[in-house]
Amino acid sequence: MNHKLPGKVALAVSPTPAAHEAAADILPLHDWASEAEADIILALGGDGFMLQTLHAVLHRRRPARVFGMNRGTVGFLMNEYSPDGIAERIANARAFKLHPLQMDARTISGDRIVSPAINEVSLLRETRQAAKIEISIDGRVRMSELTCDGVLVATPAGSTAYNLSANGPILPLQSDLLALTPISPFRPRRWRGALIPDTSVVEFRMLEAGKRPVSAVADQLEVRDVDVVRISTDRSITLELLFDPEYALDDRIAMEQFLT
Repeated sequence: MNHKLPGKVALAVSPTPAAHEAAADILPLHDWASEAEADIILALGGDGFMLQTLHAVLHRRRPARVFGMNRGTVGFLMNEYSPDGIAERIANARAFKLHPLQMDARTISGDRIVSPAINEVSLLRETRQAAKIEISIDGRVRMSELTCDGVLVATPAGSTAYNLSANGPILPLQSDLLALTPISPFRPRRWRGALIPDTSVVEFRMLEAGKRPVSAVADQLEVRDVDVVRISTDRSITLELLFDPEYALDDRIAMEQFLT
């Protein structure tokens, strides 16, 4: 058996063959805690499973700390997989603290849905017709009408995901900023988005919501036919991603800005 794990560590496994094969290798090597009592979660999977794991521990009373090992595809938020030296790697890991966004959405029918988002909150048109959206920041209308396929607000951790695909900026992990990025904007044609403080409250109001329906997506939760969506940073929740010292997530995010 390897060295004793640092504290109570639970094993979370993605429902994929690669993750289950890795779990079969490391399960006998350590004494694992249940997820309910664990101080740290060891997640085996890809970036999507990391998001799923983080959402699962968002509202626990104890700090949510997750050490991921890549058994998926890209694995941007994951460490390299190895069954060896897991206890030492977790003990020596660097922690990056994150605060999730909170999406507060109201639908045309009057329903209200509140949900966290670690990567981004995105608004997307539901039909062939472009969405028309008013954008306010901290109670002040900054854009009276954005005609587009959609728009999103991304955290630094999520800035290399959908935000980057929509030509949004990559944000350093330590920056106190959010990316406000349009998706296929038609009017104003040359608007490419904005960088805003992470203390901002962003409100999207759908114009012609019945005729031009829009859905709001907080990471993996979709709310259809929204009328108003308000987004803010939830500082009451702190997440910690644990990385091997040589796997500097901040450096990797910085390097993404120079890829061609």
